[in-house]
Amino acid sequence: MKRLTILLSPLMLAAALSGLATTAPTAQAQAPGARAYAPERLWELPVADQRRVIDLEYREQSSGRNTPDDQMRFYLDQVRLSRWTFSQVKSDIAQSLGGNDGGGGDLPDGGGESIRCESTDNRQKNCTTPWQSMSRLVRQLSRTPCVAGQTWSSSRGQVWVNGGCRAEFAPLVDNAGGEIRCESTDSRPRSCATPWTGGSELLRQLSGTHCVAGQNWSSSRGEIRVSGGCRGVFVAMMESSPQEIRCESTDGRYKQCAAGLYGTPTLIRQLSDTPCRANQTFGLRDGVLWVDRGCRGTFRIDGNGAGGYSVTCSSADGRYTACAWDHSRGVPVLLQTLSDRHCTQGYSWGYNRRASLWVNHGCRARFGLR
Repeated sequence: MKRLTILLSPLMLAAALSGLATTAPTAQAQAPGARAYAPERLWELPVADQRRVIDLEYREQSSGRNTPDDQMRFYLDQVRLSRWTFSQVKSDIAQSLGGNDGGGGDLPDGGGESIRCESTDNRQKNCTTPWQSMSRLVRQLSRTPCVAGQTWSSSRGQVWVNGGCRAEFAPLVDNAGGEIRCESTDSRPRSCATPWTGGSELLRQLSGTHCVAGQNWSSSRGEIRVSGGCRGVFVAMMESSPQEIRCESTDGRYKQCAAGLYGTPTLIRQLSDTPCRANQTFGLRDGVLWVDRGCRGTFRIDGNGAGGYSVTCSSADGRYTACAWDHSRGVPVLLQTLSDRHCTQGYSWGYNRRASLWVNHGCRARFGLR
């Protein structure tokens, strides 16, 4: 009997070995947190598969919701232009949804303390900030432009976004007057003279002891006082300045353009043929700037001259506490946190015209008008 000899070309041999390799069990463990449907090097996939992988991950983290269109475009751009890995996309989705996935990817640094505020489906979103100064935009996440006064604005302790703007924000701190250190060593009280004449804000804590305004540090004009082991870096307190906001009633419809703006709106430039009349076709109600009946213009929000009116409200032993507030003065805003617990609007403090001003969960703070 003749023996049949089959000669395989190098190419055919490689293909055969490759087929064996794909069917043979592998001893290599899958990376922690990896998904079976998601390779790390997303840019090597066709765009349609990139979309599928990103959408599957977004659905996984959001309990079945679809990925917003502008967010999907942002991720596809980052994969294509910046070679974002799946871990980076996964981590960014977790942050955008308010989670803490810790996917392992290094995201572009926003620089120091920052928060995300995102207008999904073009809806307005108000975000409470952990700092009490105004805010600045440090990184735009959406393709929709984030334009100050149009699609985003800030007040002390709050940022609002609209029209699809999605971005990261950080404290706006004016260091024009420099900064100084004031330190309570051995828990002794100490006073530090400042080179500026106004009040001061804590920029950076240096001690293991929490520096809590009103408890172990305070400021007055030209002076900072620390005690109880508080050590920190302080800067001049920013003064409120007038804000200019563009607001347009298209097709004669009612439109809200900003929130957290307390003061008096003044029309500085009319953009429509329809007249803009105060309290008729534009105004400020409960901190919200609005226009109606075809009014389009640019408005300046000036301080309302609250005359220093403020109320300190304390949640003793973490309990719900209601405090008297003069309703005729308008809606209160958080001016200064006095507790070591964060005071978060809607959770640990709030305002209701029936229930008045209230605090809860250990929040102690000073409230006033802007």
